[in-house]
Amino acid sequence: MSTSLDSGPPPQVPLTALRQRLAELRGPSAAPHPLDARALAALAANPGCKRRALLDGAGVDKAALAQALGSPAAFGQSQFAFMRGHAFEARVKADGGAELLKLLGVADARQARVPDLSAAGPEGRTARTALALREATQAGERAGEWTLLDHPLLALEVAGSPAYLEPDAVVVHPDGRWTVVEIKSFPVIDGSADAAKVGSAARQAAVYVLALERVAELTAGARVAHSVLLVCPKDFANLPVASVVDVRKQLSVTRRQLARLTRIDTIAAALPDGVSFDTEGCTAGELTASVEAVPAAYAPDCLTACELAFHCRERARAAGSVASLGRSARGELGGLTSVGDVLAAARGESGDPADPAVAALRRAASLRAEALEVAGCR
Repeated sequence: MSTSLDSGPPPQVPLTALRQRLAELRGPSAAPHPLDARALAALAANPGCKRRALLDGAGVDKAALAQALGSPAAFGQSQFAFMRGHAFEARVKADGGAELLKLLGVADARQARVPDLSAAGPEGRTARTALALREATQAGERAGEWTLLDHPLLALEVAGSPAYLEPDAVVVHPDGRWTVVEIKSFPVIDGSADAAKVGSAARQAAVYVLALERVAELTAGARVAHSVLLVCPKDFANLPVASVVDVRKQLSVTRRQLARLTRIDTIAAALPDGVSFDTEGCTAGELTASVEAVPAAYAPDCLTACELAFHCRERARAAGSVASLGRSARGELGGLTSVGDVLAAARGESGDPADPAVAALRRAASLRAEALEVAGCR
């Protein structure tokens, strides 16, 4: 397991007991939903949400849970986009990765090794990937060879729970450098791509870089590049074009945010008896009570990153929480956590006048009243 993100105390319970507890929360008939790099990137963007940390750590299918709660997620990749992405990736990797290696400057694909990474189970595949990376680094130093690892499997421990990550590809350069390759199906039109999609890809790639660093620490002569190769279709054709994306900022933020996550065993230990997220064996009322037993940190950004966002937004609005206004507003309001408290403070009915947030609210209310009076609205 990786220790690079483990800044908290040692596990409170043995790993086998934790896995059993998480399996009980998930339900006896439910297979664990994999925790991938996309989910980790979203989790890093909101490390204060214990609800998502627990559900992702337990492998709960949040889309099915949201459906059972009556608040289904309204986003996700269409089947057409999914198939298009797979077709484009297959083209980029065809003929031993000839197109991909050409984008890296390797004229003859026969100069590169493409090792077989198949093995039994995620632990076996992870070990096989680590061995292939070490062998490729040694081969590069010895013979100046390039190596292309197609869908390697990497392990990363997050909040005491293991996550297995599968980048599209990792390239080992002759000088011992390891580069993550992200293949996306969104187009690069006239030399530029959608900034939001590029940013999402960079955050996802940063998680892969974190996992690779763990293996590189145990491999002599290896170093992980902090820039990734983003491969997308050019214009509206299916021809691949590559861009080098610097992910140092995303890497720093992701490392710091994942380290802040509360350990899964600590969250699970604080749950009351009877909590279960088994969508097959629990009623909607029981699932709602179980979900509400785990603290959440809702923000409008969750609507594009979490399947439970609509449920959490409904609860935040019903409680009058300022979290529904966004992280920036919540931060500016300090200790005022409800809309009712904010309005009362603005009217002068409550709040400490020495509190900067209260003073700013009262000043804003005064200016609003003056403006309305001047406009003849009062």
